[in-house]
Amino acid sequence: MRLNPDCIRDILLTVEGKTGFGTFMRYPEEDQNYSNLEKYPVETVLYHIKQCQLSVLLTKVDWFFDGGCLIHDLSPQGHEFLANIRSDNNWSRTKEIAQNVGSFSLQALSQIAVSVVTALINKQF
Repeated sequence: MRLNPDCIRDILLTVEGKTGFGTFMRYPEEDQNYSNLEKYPVETVLYHIKQCQLSVLLTKVDWFFDGGCLIHDLSPQGHEFLANIRSDNNWSRTKEIAQNVGSFSLQALSQIAVSVVTALINKQF
């Protein structure tokens, strides 16, 4: 499956909004409103959750035999990446640069997002 950066961002935004100290996110969960994730097939979301786990954007994911999972929280790296891409403008610019350089890997997106934010900070001085 090809990595969908928008799905990754939507997962991180959802996890941030649904988890906290002692509060976890079960996916899929019929009685929960995961509006950011409804546009993707469940299998696609689960694949991208696994990619977030492998990229250490999430602290812990428990996988169930029924195909679902329980996400504990964002990792510090997940919080940092999300902070850099939260703004729609930053995210659009990050994707534009990734398209220009031809790489949508999570590592490349993270590095580009840091550079986009750094450039915006430098403009303030």
